Amino acid sequence: MTRSVALTGGIGSGKTTVGSMFKSLGVPVYVADVEAKNLMQKSKSIRAGLISIFGEEVYKNDALNKAYISKQLFVNPTKLKQMNALVHPAVAKHYKVWLSHQTTPYVIKESALIFELEAQHQFDFILTVTAPKSMRLNRVVKRDHKSITDIEAIMANQCHEEFKIKHSDFVIENIDLNTTSEEVFIIHNKILKMINFF
Repeated sequence: MTRSVALTGGIGSGKTTVGSMFKSLGVPVYVADVEAKNLMQKSKSIRAGLISIFGEEVYKNDALNKAYISKQLFVNPTKLKQMNALVHPAVAKHYKVWLSHQTTPYVIKESALIFELEAQHQFDFILTVTAPKSMRLNRVVKRDHKSITDIEAIMANQCHEEFKIKHSDFVIENIDLNTTSEEVFIIHNKILKMINFF
């Protein structure tokens, strides 16, 4: 039986970087954010739901208008809950199908919203990636070209780091890439040993 590990952390913590490190060790990684955007683009029922929430402008030239959605969510947080209620059950269903086709000892689901969606009980292990707030802000400014105000608004909608750390099986403080890589290797072997033990 393939075990399921949740990889989570706040915006700018470095989840994708850590996920790539696990992938290099042969662990399949399901990136929830990428799959959510794919479903928002391809699923007819989700498209209809998003149009009812945001209006016709949610799609521009038949493509998901991410900038428009971000702006709408910033001014109307209620729409974030409506969008999550529409998209995340579909992602969870898609993940289950994907998981059923995996044959490795364990897989990783990378998602920023494990605790926010109260989905932590669906996994065998939880791994949280953290980093100092100033470092996270700098990373996202460089990566997404967002303002500090916009990034802090996103952070305000995510669970506090202390809560995530307290309820995680493993924690990586992602400051130095070499150290992070070493920790990934250690955690990978710990997970394998724990799976073999049970």
